[in-house]
Amino acid sequence: MYGNSRVPASAQNGIHPHLSMLLDRHAGTPFRKPYADYNRVAFVASLQRFQYAAPGTPLILDSCCGVGESSLILARAFPDHYVIGVDQSAVRLARGQRDQQGGSAWPSNLDLVRADVVDYWRLLHTAGIRLDRHYLLYPNPWPKIAHLSRRWHGHPVFPALLGLGGMLECRSNWPVYLAEFCFAVQQMTQRPALIDQYFPDPPMTPFERKYLASGHRLFRTIIDLA
Repeated sequence: MYGNSRVPASAQNGIHPHLSMLLDRHAGTPFRKPYADYNRVAFVASLQRFQYAAPGTPLILDSCCGVGESSLILARAFPDHYVIGVDQSAVRLARGQRDQQGGSAWPSNLDLVRADVVDYWRLLHTAGIRLDRHYLLYPNPWPKIAHLSRRWHGHPVFPALLGLGGMLECRSNWPVYLAEFCFAVQQMTQRPALIDQYFPDPPMTPFERKYLASGHRLFRTIIDLA
């Protein structure tokens, strides 16, 4: 980690003025969007693989994992955990698995799943499954003011995300996104949430590698939701 910046989540600088009101609305109104059939099928199949391969093993979720590079790194870094990487793009997941061919063996504790995390998170939460760790690495920032409800902390699925527990880590090159994310976590859970400037060594995702090479400052927050 470089620098000593630790930004309190209560700082309002740059945080969308409607975020607090939106969080109150989502906290009081359960998200009842119907599940897409393919998401339900993908969830059940992945849960069966997990329970067969590693029953009782701590679970790591790598949400919106793209080509799955970060999921692969996590599976190798935590061999005593089971890692599920979820992305809605079958093309990205297939490309990642194809690129891995010819390299070292695919970890037995890794599963890549094609699903929309909005449904996947809710299905995990409804099933009462708790995570040991949860990664959100460089989510789409949706930077326009009108995009607040598309950011994960402004989306109605956010309470379900928090309900999965574990050590939640989110990284971004846009500090406002993380300031809002931490503010939302604190309002919803009363748990402390701070932002660190962060130097990844090595980078875990193609985006992280690109941002690092171009001189972007990178930030992360790690929040204990256990």
